[in-house]
Amino acid sequence: MHKQQPIEENPLVYEDVEKPSPGKGEVLLKVKCCGVCRTDLHIVEGDLPAVKLPLIPGHQVVAVVEEVGDGVDNIRPGERVGVPWLYWSCGKCKYCRRGLENLCDNALFTGYSVDGGYAEYMVAKADFIHPIPPSYDDCHAAPLLCAGAVGYRSLRLTGLLEKGEGVLGLFGFGASAHLILQVAIAKGLEVYVFTSREDKIRKAIEMGASWAGLTREEPPKKLDAAIVFAPVSWVAVEALKKLDKGGRLVFAEIHMTPFKELDYSLLWYERELKSTANVTRRDVREFLEEAAKAGVKPSITVYDLKDANKALYDLKHGNIKGSAVLKIV
Repeated sequence: MHKQQPIEENPLVYEDVEKPSPGKGEVLLKVKCCGVCRTDLHIVEGDLPAVKLPLIPGHQVVAVVEEVGDGVDNIRPGERVGVPWLYWSCGKCKYCRRGLENLCDNALFTGYSVDGGYAEYMVAKADFIHPIPPSYDDCHAAPLLCAGAVGYRSLRLTGLLEKGEGVLGLFGFGASAHLILQVAIAKGLEVYVFTSREDKIRKAIEMGASWAGLTREEPPKKLDAAIVFAPVSWVAVEALKKLDKGGRLVFAEIHMTPFKELDYSLLWYERELKSTANVTRRDVREFLEEAAKAGVKPSITVYDLKDANKALYDLKHGNIKGSAVLKIV
C-alpha cells in the first residue's frame, strides 16, 4: 500500500520488494498464509491514520521459521508459528508492568507500524510469535490469531469466564463471533446471537447458540454480558437495551461509528461499557489452547495473495462466509 484509498480503487499493489533479514532477537519467516481482517480494511481505507508508507498489511500470519537472528536460541528453523496484531511491546512502561502490554505506549503492530503478512516473507520478534497447535492446517489457523484472539480477550473482559455461567449476547456474527461462540459454549455459557441476516441466524443455531435473532429483537432473557463485533454505534445501543442490571457491554472493534446520543437510562443500574484494545501474548496463547481443546473450526474462504484487494472488497461488502485467508505459497 502506497496510499490509503477506498478498497474499490484497488489500493494494494502486487509488486516485488526486497527480502528482509532478521536482526538481533528476530526471526525471518516464510509466510504460508495470512488472514484478512476488518482492521486491515480500516488501515487501507484510512479509518486508521497511516503510520508507515509504503506498508505491507496483514496480522494473522501463519509461517515457518526460515532463519534466526543473533540472540535467538529457543526457536529453530522449520518451526511453524503465528504472528498476531501485537508485534512488540517495550516491557518497561507502566502498562507493560501491570500486565497490560496491549496498552503499551511504545507498542508496534503487525501490518500497521511494521510490514505484515501479505507477503512471501516477513521478519518478526522472536519473543512475540506463537506455536500453532498441530490440529490446525495453515489456512484454518490464521483467523485464530486475531479474530479469535481479540474475541477471546473480549470474552475474558465480560467477566463471565471467571463466573463460569451466564447469558452472553454476541452482536454481529462475522469471523470473530463464529469462533467465540464455540469457545463460550464449551465453557458452559448460554449464548444468544444477534445479527441482521436470516442465513446467519440459521447458522448460529446450527452451531449451538441457545437463541439467535435480528439485532432489534428481544431475546428470551436479559443478558449478563454482551460483545459488540459490529463497528456501528446503533448496534451497541441495541445491546445496551438488552443488558440486565449490572451487565457489561464489551466493544470488540478497533473502530466504531460515533454515538449521536446515548440515553443515560441505558447505563443505569450499574451497567458497564468496556472497550477491547489490541491483545496480549497471553490472550493469543490461551485462545490457541482453548480453541484446540474445544475443537474450534473456523469457516474460511481462501484467496490467492494477488487477490488481496478483492478479499478486502468482499469483506467490506459482506460477500465472505467466515474468514478470508490469503494463501501465499
